[in-house]
Amino acid sequence: MSASRTTVVRGLATAVGIVSLVSITGLATAAPGDPGKPRFTAGSAGVGDTYFPYAGNGGYDVSHYDLAVDYTPPAPAPAPLEGQFSGVATIDLTATADLDRFNLDLRGMSVSAMTINGKPATGIAPPAPGAEVDGAAYWHVQDDAARRWELTVQPRPKLKKGQRARLVVTYGGTTTRPTDIETAPYGWYTTRDGAIVVSEPDGSMTWYPVSDHPRDKATYSFRITVPEGKVAVANGLPDGPPVTANGRTTWSWDAVDEQASYLTTASVGDFEVRPVTHSASGVPIHDFVDSKLSPSRRTTTNASLALQPRMIDFFESRFGPYPFSSYGSSVDDDSVGYALETQTRPVYSGQAVQGTVAHELAHQWLGNAVSPKDWKDIWLNEGWATYATWLWNEENGIRTAQAAFDSWYAPARTPEYWALPIGDPGPMGLFATQVYNRGAGTLHALRLTVGDEAFFEGVQTWVQRYDDSTATTADFQAVYEEVSGQDLDAFFQEWLATAAKPSLP
Repeated sequence: MSASRTTVVRGLATAVGIVSLVSITGLATAAPGDPGKPRFTAGSAGVGDTYFPYAGNGGYDVSHYDLAVDYTPPAPAPAPLEGQFSGVATIDLTATADLDRFNLDLRGMSVSAMTINGKPATGIAPPAPGAEVDGAAYWHVQDDAARRWELTVQPRPKLKKGQRARLVVTYGGTTTRPTDIETAPYGWYTTRDGAIVVSEPDGSMTWYPVSDHPRDKATYSFRITVPEGKVAVANGLPDGPPVTANGRTTWSWDAVDEQASYLTTASVGDFEVRPVTHSASGVPIHDFVDSKLSPSRRTTTNASLALQPRMIDFFESRFGPYPFSSYGSSVDDDSVGYALETQTRPVYSGQAVQGTVAHELAHQWLGNAVSPKDWKDIWLNEGWATYATWLWNEENGIRTAQAAFDSWYAPARTPEYWALPIGDPGPMGLFATQVYNRGAGTLHALRLTVGDEAFFEGVQTWVQRYDDSTATTADFQAVYEEVSGQDLDAFFQEWLATAAKPSLP
């Protein structure tokens, strides 16, 4: 994400947040030879994230989502700002435990049908304790007061550990403008001409059933049908040209690289489809720019996007080969107040400016290829993307990284500013300014501590080792201790956890 969201306008109508599992007992059978231990159990209520313990789900691993979406944007004003959405999600997963039920995260949508391995499921109320339910079944709890939104699936026959399953969910509803735990806009955010889709940290559940945490990465395919004349922009590469029939156009995309759910997008609008360009290393760049941008914003956007090929080449020299099949941008005239590094296709709200483009591109290595295993480690995303912008500015003669560090470190700041531990900023501090700037400062101080050779070797080792996966601050420290041969405990304690201004290396 491009900047602190503490400045985003608050108070939007619909809240989206933490999810949890319906607790039902009496459905498990005893394991053979161990009457006291159930053989089949429920997948856990979440992955156990420090800040969002009910985000994501346990008991299975998703390998692929195929999302077929049909969307009609709102009618012109003064009609309500509501879109009409229907979808079919085909989800390929593998059980990681013996399961008699499991969860997906889904908020604000209604389920009309479901099949599991081709067998139909019917909606039921949660069974009474001790009751047995025949056949495949599901129930859907949407409890705004308790911040609990959960689709619970009960497969029949039950799933054994290692067994693959294909779950097909037919669902839909009316889209509005959901918000995250800080009341900032996110998820499927309805606009008058379409939708901006930006879902950090857990907003993908507002538009498809999902295990909504970075620990369960998957590949994706999209078929997005919209009124003729509208453009639908998603992750990856186009899967053939758009197809129009009966006044509606289907845009198909194939995202072959593993990605975290919050990095999916399917933005819809009045976009210009720009000609494809390439980086020197051959990365295809697909750009989509809102036709309604003002002349000044269009000029800024055009100049910034024109730098993308050279930016890719520069960051490859620092971080290693570009990690995905494609790149590009979606620039929307409507506003959520921030940009987001949606994988292979960042979304820019209002306009794209050079520093933000560099920031979101750097995230493709640092945040997307390697994602945080726990949201408390978000400084690894935002600190790196901010520092990468410092590096880009130095490369282009704008300002050295040392000068950027000095301009951040030297000014007097309040004790409250330094009191935020960026290694554990709290769920309401995920996008605090300190996470970005002290995060970048920490990386520059690390560079001064270990030297340039070890510093850049370390980031390339980090990306190579944890590509397509997640990692923690402890993993990051271990990489840098390995490449530098130094004990960095005191360094990371002071720069990430100490509630005071850290000392210079």
